[in-house]
Amino acid sequence: MHQPPPARRPRRAIWISAAAAFALLLGGAGFAAWKLEWLSGNGGSVSFGKAPATDASASAAPDAGKASPGAPSPSATPSGDPDVLLPTGPRSDFKQTAKLDDGTVIAKARLAGAKSGFEGDVWVWTPKEYGEAKYEKSAFPVLIALPGGNGFPSNYWSDRSLGLQKAISEGVQAGTSLPFIVIMPVLNPDAKYYYDGADIPGQPKMGTWIAEDVPAFTKANFRTYKSRDGWAFMGSSSGAFVGMKTVLQYPERFKAVIASGGEIVPDSPLWKGHQAEMDANNPEKLAKKLIDGNGPEVYINFQIGTKESGRERMTRFQQSFGKGPVKMTIRDIQNGEHNGWHYVRGMKEGSLEWISKVLKAPQPATG
Repeated sequence: MHQPPPARRPRRAIWISAAAAFALLLGGAGFAAWKLEWLSGNGGSVSFGKAPATDASASAAPDAGKASPGAPSPSATPSGDPDVLLPTGPRSDFKQTAKLDDGTVIAKARLAGAKSGFEGDVWVWTPKEYGEAKYEKSAFPVLIALPGGNGFPSNYWSDRSLGLQKAISEGVQAGTSLPFIVIMPVLNPDAKYYYDGADIPGQPKMGTWIAEDVPAFTKANFRTYKSRDGWAFMGSSSGAFVGMKTVLQYPERFKAVIASGGEIVPDSPLWKGHQAEMDANNPEKLAKKLIDGNGPEVYINFQIGTKESGRERMTRFQQSFGKGPVKMTIRDIQNGEHNGWHYVRGMKEGSLEWISKVLKAPQPATG
C-alpha cells in the first residue's frame, strides 16, 4: 500500500489503522452483527420521500420499504420557488445499510458515472423532514460528505457511529442546522493510491466523478436546488482537501465547504510529470484566480483539533487567500484530535450553524 511522505500527510495512516481495528472488532462479533443486520432491515430496498401525486408511479402508493420507479412527470412542478428541481430520474436502486434511532435510514446505491466512466458506491441519508407532506415539493440543501484515509471501498461517514446524521437531526430540532441531504460517495478508485479528487492524466477521472457524476446522481433521485445556494461539501483530512478544492474549482456549482483537519495542496504521487494539471487542482492557485476574477463568493470553514498538527498551514492559507470573494474562517476544536468523532463535535459546536447560514433552507408549503 502506498504511504505518502510522513511530512505531508501522515495522518492517513491513523485512519487506516483505526479502520483495520474496527474490522477486527466486527469480525469477532460476526454472528451478533449478522443478527442485528437482519433485524434492522439492512439490505432491504429503500425509497426516499414521496413522489408527487401527478407522477403515475405514485398512484400505487408504494410502501416505504419499496423502491419507487420512474421520475416525476414534467407536469409535476414545484410550487413557489423556481429554484426547486424535482428528481430528474432515473431513480437508483437503494439498499439500506443502517437505521438511525429516529427511523431515518442510510442507504447505498451503485453509480456508473456517465461523465467520468468510473463506477462506485454512493451512500445517502435524508432527514425525516424530507418525507413530511409539507415539504413534498420543496428542495433540500445537499451536503456531499467526503472521507479521509483510502476513501475506498467505503465512505466512513456512512457509519452511524460517527454521528454525522444524528448531529444534523439534533441541529434541526435546535434550530442550528438545516435539514441537509447527505451524499457520501467513495473518494478514490482503489486503496493503492490517493487521487486528490482530480482527473490525473492516465488515471480514473475522480474529479469528474465528484464534481459532475455525484451531483447528477443526487439530482436524479432527490429534490434539490438548481442554484449553487443548495450545494456544499464537508470532509476530513484528504476529503477536506477535495471538498475545498472542488468549491474553489467550480464556484458556480458549489458554495461552501467544512474542511476538517485540512490538507491544502495536492500531493498524489500520480501527479509526477503533470505539473500543469496539478496546478489546476491546487487550492492556492484556484483561490488566487477567484480573487483576481472578483468572484463568485465561496465560503470555507476550516476545523482543526487543538491536539493535531496543521493549524499553521490553515492560518497561512487564510492570511494569503482569505480575502475578496474567498470568505474563510477557522474553528478550533478544543482537545480535538484527527478523527471523525471530534470533527462532528466541531460541527455541533458551530460549523453546522455556520454553513446553514450560507445555504438555502427548504421552504414548506403554506396554507
